[in-house]
Formats: sequence, C-alpha cells, structure tokens
Amino acid sequence: MRRLFLMLIALGVALSVDAQTLRNSSNSTIGSISSSGDVRNSSNSLVGKISSNGDVRDASNRLIGKIDGSTIRNASNSTIGYVESDGTVRNSSNSTIGKISDDGTVRNASNATIGYARGVPKKQAALVFFFNLFNM
Repeated sequence: MRRLFLMLIALGVALSVDAQTLRNSSNSTIGSISSSGDVRNSSNSLVGKISSNGDVRDASNRLIGKIDGSTIRNASNSTIGYVESDGTVRNSSNSTIGKISDDGTVRNASNATIGYARGVPKKQAALVFFFNLFNM
C-alpha cells in the first residue's frame, strides 16, 4: 500500500511539473499550458490545444488560429499579430501591444505588469494574454 501511495505522489508531481501556470497581475492562477499544448482554465477544464504544427484549437477541436513562425493568425487565416524573438508582441498594424520577458513577466504597452507566464513559450502566452484566442 505504501508503494502505491508513493507512486501516486510521484505521478502527481510529474503531472504538476508538466503544466506551466498562467497568472494574472494579482498572481492568481488563470490557467495553464502543458508541454503537450493543452490549455486549461483555472478550474482545470480544457479550453483548447496548441499543436506542434502551430494549429490553435478550442475545446471542441475547432481551428481558431495558427502560430505561423512569428505570426499569429485567426481562424480566417488573417494576421492578428506578431511575437518577436525578444518577446515583443505587436498587433496586425505593427503597433507594440506588450512584451513577454524571458522570466515570464507579461507587460502591456504601458509597461504595466498584466500577468506571469513563467516557463510558457512566448507565442503561447501571447495567445492568452494579448490575442484572446482562449477565454480563460
């Protein structure tokens, strides 16, 4: 019995390490993104998935967007923004709307902290914080 208990604890630790937490400016959890691309809200309900080919799908598996290199597209394949390698996030008009720092801090265009996405790839974090492809 003790062995089973230890295995369950190890599994729980592995599962919690697998997902990176998204937090708002008050440091409250708003969701998570797993290494497999599953996007979950604060209640741990699946709200979408980001596949390895860049497709962004909602919980019903409908295509709602795409990450295409540094370009973020909506379901109609229209460009809605860009995420540069330094974390700068721009809208379709090429105006800076925010930045995701290497430490995961998410700031808006006024440099105010709007959230945290430590360990989350910058393009995935931009989908949640700036492009609202997932309503978390």
